[in-house]
Amino acid sequence: MTPVPSADAAVDPAVERVDAEGWPIIPPTQITVHRTSPEDVRDRQVILWLDGERIGQVLFGQTLTREVAPGAHRLRAYNTLVWKTLTFDAPPGAHLHFTCINRAPRTLYYLVAIFGVAPLFVTLEPGKPEGKAGESGRSGTSGRSGTK
Repeated sequence: MTPVPSADAAVDPAVERVDAEGWPIIPPTQITVHRTSPEDVRDRQVILWLDGERIGQVLFGQTLTREVAPGAHRLRAYNTLVWKTLTFDAPPGAHLHFTCINRAPRTLYYLVAIFGVAPLFVTLEPGKPEGKAGESGRSGTSGRSGTK
């Protein structure tokens, strides 16, 4: 037997639509990774992995959006030298934003002068970037991530 929602049940104000039986229609759960921070060195790609599956890569100025299953997830960013991992919980219907920044060390110029190269460090943090430096940049494709 299918349970029927109570007429007295409180409906989440974020859910505006209901199906034919009165159940709320929850929008898909999504994540968006932004690589548009003005702090970014604007060099090299950053490869993104979600729950052990590669979901794409972003260059400076790009964003990447994927649908995910609600629940606990592990997002990893890899700039081909350094990994950064962030765990998070995605509530049903949420659209979570993360900022990815490819950073140079403070000693960049010294390292380049001495060795000819310097490492870049990747930062991955929740939230949208402060600046809109890459707003006119290219966008990544959107689609399902195929998470478990």
